[in-house]
Parts: sequence; C-alpha cells; structure tokens
Amino acid sequence: MIKEFREFAMRGNVLDMAVGIILGAAFGTIISSLVADVIMPPVGMLLGNVDFTDLYMVLQPGAAPGPYDSLELAKEAGAVTVNYGLFLNTIINFLIVAFAMFMLIRSVNRLQREEEAPAAEPTSKDCPHCFTEIPIKATRCPHCTSDL
Repeated sequence: MIKEFREFAMRGNVLDMAVGIILGAAFGTIISSLVADVIMPPVGMLLGNVDFTDLYMVLQPGAAPGPYDSLELAKEAGAVTVNYGLFLNTIINFLIVAFAMFMLIRSVNRLQREEEAPAAEPTSKDCPHCFTEIPIKATRCPHCTSDL
C-alpha cells in the first residue's frame, strides 16, 4: 500500500499540481498585498481619505456603546458588524487574480498554438479508367495499361 501511494505521489502531474497550488497561494499573498498596500490607499485618497478596511456597518453594539472609530475598536467592544470594506478588498483581490490568470493562460495558449502547416502536395492520383491509385507522375497506368 505504501509502495502504491509513493507511485501515486511521485507521478508528474501530482507534483505539478502541488507546485501549482504552492505558487498560487504565494501569488494570492502578493496580490493581497498589492491591493491592500498599493491600490486601495490611492483609491481611498481619491474618495476622500476613506480606508476601505474601516468601512463597516454595526448591526448590534457591543459592551461599550458606539460609535466606534475603527473596525478594530468595534470588534474589541464585541459589536456585531458587516464588514463591507473588507469584502470590497476581497472582490478587488479576486478580480486582479482572475485577470492575471487570464493573461497567463492566454499567453500560454498563444505559445502553444501551432501554425497550420500547408497541405502537402499529393503524391498519388487515381487512374480514370480502373480507379487504382498510381503515382502522380505516371503517364501510363501499371494496372490497366491505359495512357493518362
């Protein structure tokens, strides 16, 4: 059983899949940082110094009554919140990852496309009298001996 598992685990496609998952997780972390640290601060500035991570709605106040200055303070107080700012960040993360994957797959597909080879010139033809296949340069059919 261990031998079978080792054979299964050492197949090329299983290892390729494992490498892909690890790289995908690392890529997701990079994109999360890109969105949170590079893209969202300027977008927030353009929208009037809004920090998207602090966009939330209090459904039920916590032990300390609101209003809360940040999501962290609301969570510390035990308030029940809907964190739509974090949701917006997650949607933007997804869109960037999806677009990057689309561009990657598109470029791989472009590289893998093979140019259609021109049709090869025929090397044989059919005799019009006996319908036997003969070489294209033949002037007389070797089967029925008719002139072509």
